[in-house]
Amino acid sequence: MSETRQLAHSALYERVIQDDRVLSSILAEALHVTKAELASSLGLPAETLRKREREQSRPTQRRMRDVVEILNRVSRWTGSDMQAYAWYRSEPLPSFGGRTASDLVAAGLADAVKTHLSRVAVGGFA
Repeated sequence: MSETRQLAHSALYERVIQDDRVLSSILAEALHVTKAELASSLGLPAETLRKREREQSRPTQRRMRDVVEILNRVSRWTGSDMQAYAWYRSEPLPSFGGRTASDLVAAGLADAVKTHLSRVAVGGFA
């Protein structure tokens, strides 16, 4: 299943996407955080989500889509988007030296997190 198709099955995705762009203000609202806190969890300066052209840049959009996809996958196990976000921000991942998914996404390793989650989903070790 393609990334866009997977995301389309997420209620979070449906709320935060408009004209094929992730809207940071709606994503922050859905997660009950400020845009500055959201930017921090993405590994971006707060200013990135305050300026429209920076928010809509390809790298920023990719990072926000990665987070929405990760939250979508984890919310199936945690029970809600909020619990998935709490996991994303605070759960140490032993396979990555105890770094959190947020730490890894901020370091540009979102694909590694998604691969890890795919392994766990089929019964692999965390």
